[in-house]
Amino acid sequence: MTLLVLRDANQPVKQVQVSKPLVVAVPLIALLSISGLIVSLQIQSNRTVNNLESMLQAQQLRFEATVTDKDAAIERLQNEVIALSGQSRDMMDRMERMAELETELQKFIDKYGSESSGSQESGKLSSLSMDNNSWYASDGVGGEFIAVHETEIEQLAEDTREQFTEMSKLLDEMEQNMPATLQIAEQTQIKLAGTPTEWPTLSQRITSNFGYRSDPFSGRAAFHAGIDIAGKTGDPIYAAGAGKVVTVASDSSHGKYIVIEHPEGLESWYLHLSKITVSVGDEVSKGQQIGKLGNTGRSTGPHLHFEILKKGKTIDPLPYLKSNDG
Repeated sequence: MTLLVLRDANQPVKQVQVSKPLVVAVPLIALLSISGLIVSLQIQSNRTVNNLESMLQAQQLRFEATVTDKDAAIERLQNEVIALSGQSRDMMDRMERMAELETELQKFIDKYGSESSGSQESGKLSSLSMDNNSWYASDGVGGEFIAVHETEIEQLAEDTREQFTEMSKLLDEMEQNMPATLQIAEQTQIKLAGTPTEWPTLSQRITSNFGYRSDPFSGRAAFHAGIDIAGKTGDPIYAAGAGKVVTVASDSSHGKYIVIEHPEGLESWYLHLSKITVSVGDEVSKGQQIGKLGNTGRSTGPHLHFEILKKGKTIDPLPYLKSNDG
């Protein structure tokens, strides 16, 4: 085949001899190239679409997992807040009981303490004001399911925070007041144990009272500084109150005798003993045996002469002993 190549108008026509197979092959090759390019683009497009779908599926799975984790976290948070609220109520109850205990302790101090014990300086804790019941059963649960909304959870959390704030204030107040209260209670306990109110003998039969009387030896008027309590020789003699033994001695007037020092400037004296079982410096407890009843010294028969001195002055011991009757 002959191809005519036309150039500019002033140029001659150029003839080119081309074989017939070549003329057929060139368009075919071009067509195949275009087809191959189209197929390649189609494959690339499919791959892109598949990749996008895979990415979207993975993103969807991650999103669903995130939502699931968030829901689970919210549920855990709700359960924790509800549990915390229950603990808060229980703690409030315990704090209220402790406050009541402190109040009872203060009443004890007020009843048995002296005016100088400083009980007024220790503040009383008032009971907490609570809108709900003061106790919560731990056994037996039930009832219909009522979903808890987020707003309710938020309110519950706020209420719990307020309760813990109240408990914190109460604990601060208790930490401030309780040591002083316990110290006063301890002092009151020491005073009670040390006050000579325990009967010093088995017998409570009094043969001579405190005050003026006719002296059994001279028959003249005389002052009796204690009380005489009848008994048998060898009967146990007990400390009327806790204290320290400051005197163990014997003379012609007192016979064998003991002096015990107690709180608040009090002393108790035990005269005419047949035996002494304590020594000077001993710390004795209320009701502890310290000797045995006798008839030593200026005595007409077996008995205990019992005295109480307050700040060095003899006083009637009977009111102290009567306070422990019954």
